[in-house]
Amino acid sequence: MTSLFDSHRLGALRLPNRVVMAPMSRARATADGMPTASQATYYAQRATAGLIVSEGVQPSLQGQSNPYTPGLHSAAQAAAWLPVTDAVHANGGRIFAQLMHGGRVGHPEVAGYVPVAPSAVRLDAELFTGPRGLLPAPEPRALSTREAAGEARVFGDAARYAVDAGFDGVELHGANGYLIQQFLSSNVNRRTDAYGGSVTGRIRFAVEAAEAAVDAVGADRVGIRLSPGGRVWDTAEDDVPELYAALLDALAGLGLAYVHVLVATDEDLLLALRKAWPHTFIANPGGQIGPKPTTRADAEHWLGQGADLVSFGRAYLANPDLVERLRTGAPLSEADRDTWYQGGDTGYLDYPAYVHRPAAA
Repeated sequence: MTSLFDSHRLGALRLPNRVVMAPMSRARATADGMPTASQATYYAQRATAGLIVSEGVQPSLQGQSNPYTPGLHSAAQAAAWLPVTDAVHANGGRIFAQLMHGGRVGHPEVAGYVPVAPSAVRLDAELFTGPRGLLPAPEPRALSTREAAGEARVFGDAARYAVDAGFDGVELHGANGYLIQQFLSSNVNRRTDAYGGSVTGRIRFAVEAAEAAVDAVGADRVGIRLSPGGRVWDTAEDDVPELYAALLDALAGLGLAYVHVLVATDEDLLLALRKAWPHTFIANPGGQIGPKPTTRADAEHWLGQGADLVSFGRAYLANPDLVERLRTGAPLSEADRDTWYQGGDTGYLDYPAYVHRPAAA
């Protein structure tokens, strides 16, 4: 049976193990979207992962969802990322940038723009906006047909900046209720043009975003994260098996490096998608945001079901040496939830590697 500690070929990269650090927002960038020296240290500490996928990075200012998140929509931001990617590579790691467009999960207090979405359907939730705290989500502005095509292209622009910044590739965030999944959704996407209605219409934005990234940096540097049937940020999807079978078929034709799938629905459906996908398949057993972090047993189960790689999210917060802990069976530390998004280095850089103490004679 395949082991978590076997190597794997991903495009031009040889991954030394099959452990992926999943993308997790940490809100440690500057107010204008610049990564910091602390972020370089944070990712370098975790460089023993087979692959790191960064926190969500906005591909445009319009796409920013949360305050203090980093961007990749200017040359200055790309330059600011170089110390981060250099630090990861110096420690022997590999890192993809996750490109995350918030769509309707955004607020003018954060980005200075009314958020855009497939349709003008307001999210019934409060969003953290920074100094003003939690505020109700505003009604988004529906993109015109022409604007939708342009919004897909920003993923290509950001992919170019990512490669300029030293990233090994990019992952499009098509999960968890953000813009790409909003187009896949049947309750947020109420369009009647080429970007809505039928399954073909609802997958079009995701496919065009992937095409833009592939055209910019090459298919072997592009992956996508999906959450079939996921309901984060009040999304709902009709015809989930048909929808995702069609989407994966279209993406496979582009030759994407991987799909990264959250276990958010029936396992039989995910196994069918695994069988239909001809390239690297990453499983995230943690699924939708919840109380249970991924364990080694979860990972081994999904490797046994045909996944090539397995991603760990929360386990990486307090265990920078997670690969070694999994290898040796060392206990996992628990992260302080109060420090997840508070900023600063506490609860970010101060989790130590496990020290193996020999038994007393």
